Amino acid sequence: MAPMNVGEAARQSGVSAKMVRHYESLGLLPRVHRSDSGYRQYTAAEVHTLRFIKRARDLGFSMAEIAELVSLWQNRRRASENVRRIAQKHADDLAQRIAAMQAMQQTLAHLVHCCQGNDRPDCPILDDLAGVVSSA
Repeated sequence: MAPMNVGEAARQSGVSAKMVRHYESLGLLPRVHRSDSGYRQYTAAEVHTLRFIKRARDLGFSMAEIAELVSLWQNRRRASENVRRIAQKHADDLAQRIAAMQAMQQTLAHLVHCCQGNDRPDCPILDDLAGVVSSA
């Protein structure tokens, strides 16, 4: 397969050209070969790495986690326990964030339920946001 420019690499990997350059600047991609005129030239291997990065981003991994995962992916002597540790920590973090968001949703649902939603100025939602303790 012939080398491709950043636009084609972006199209084939599903990420924007800007993100391709960003990932390269972060070291997630190795510095790619440049043509005599200075244009970046990507190979199928870099596109495959870009797809890996995109999938990891889609799963919400941080850039630091992705860097570690890319390194482990490229290291054939890796221990899968290292990959599992990263994934488990991320899954645990997601579970905590989901629980926090569910608590927020329940609080908001309760406040919406308590609000009369009429033409009167009394509003338990605004009172809660302002830290006013309701006597009701």
